[in-house]
Amino acid sequence: MSARTTPPYRADHVGSLLRPPELHAARARHAAGEIDDGALRAVEDEAIRAAVAMQERVGLSLATDGELRRQSWHMDFIYQLGGVSRAPAGQTVEFHRLDGGTVTSAQGALRVDGKVTLEHTIFGEDFAALRSMTTTATPKLTVPSVNMVYSRGGRAAIDERVYPDLDEFWSDMVAAYGDEMRALAELGCSYLQFDDTSLAMFGDEEIRGRIAARGDDPDTLPLTFIRRFNDVLALRPPGMAITTHTCRGNYRSSYTGTGGYDVIAEPLFSELAVDGFFIEYDDERSGSFEPLRFVPPGKMVVLGLVTSKRGELESKDELKRRIEEASRFVPVEQLCLSPQCGFASTVEGNDVTFEEQEAKLALVVEVATEVWGSAG
Repeated sequence: MSARTTPPYRADHVGSLLRPPELHAARARHAAGEIDDGALRAVEDEAIRAAVAMQERVGLSLATDGELRRQSWHMDFIYQLGGVSRAPAGQTVEFHRLDGGTVTSAQGALRVDGKVTLEHTIFGEDFAALRSMTTTATPKLTVPSVNMVYSRGGRAAIDERVYPDLDEFWSDMVAAYGDEMRALAELGCSYLQFDDTSLAMFGDEEIRGRIAARGDDPDTLPLTFIRRFNDVLALRPPGMAITTHTCRGNYRSSYTGTGGYDVIAEPLFSELAVDGFFIEYDDERSGSFEPLRFVPPGKMVVLGLVTSKRGELESKDELKRRIEEASRFVPVEQLCLSPQCGFASTVEGNDVTFEEQEAKLALVVEVATEVWGSAG
């Protein structure tokens, strides 16, 4: 089987990586006013340089900056959109641990109180730095999908004096994302991933109930999200590969949602115009592989079979068995392998060690090479 020369790769990963202790220490010193922005960025640069070297060392064909400059996978981007501001009070979200316990997280809140615009290239300087640090790998940038502003706040977070008509809000969101993609392409970005926790959540009955309680229809809202996502994808620059990662929450090795992809599989897989889907499949929370039958020819599915939520290493034989099982619903030529989510969607990181993180990525490369003949 031939290697893939364009993303997603046979061995890939979602994006975020554990923050090293020296970076945590520098952030604390920066918050205390002991070092300035330049000094903090220098520490970030060194940490990212080491993260890139690790990704290339294990044999990956891509490298991210691990999102090491961010506090959160999505809010660091969203707060930089023109017209979006921090709301004075956030919300506390309960995450479920794999051992059955729970952990709570204070989530940042947002308010759309002005016309949404792109005031500058978000993460543009960060991507340029990443690109300068890669030697053998394709630099990959991850950003939240266009759905995430509405998903986080709903209609109540969008000032009706600014947007009496929601279609105008969506039009401005799409235009801002189009401007962002064009600016990133000018910086040399050829691999962009839109991370999305909105779509996979529609398989969770409790979350569907909360969506209905705030005034949205859980049956039609995912169709709106897919349509607006496609509006963004229609503006993609030539030569830019775009994937999406759908997940059910990732905070300190815990999650928020459960449920398979069945309720959204047909419109998600058959209509969303991305090049590849990063799909969580590390345990029973994600349901069966059967919804993959809706994946059309030409679309890639990156199976998230290797969990990022615990350090124990998966069995190669078990991973190969599950790839074979998935190939009953989508041809093996359209499959790739990755961890199920990032290792640190927030600054806290998951309950794994740096050695376990690297071993997981190395395992992905090894299994991909044995199944498809190449990790590329």
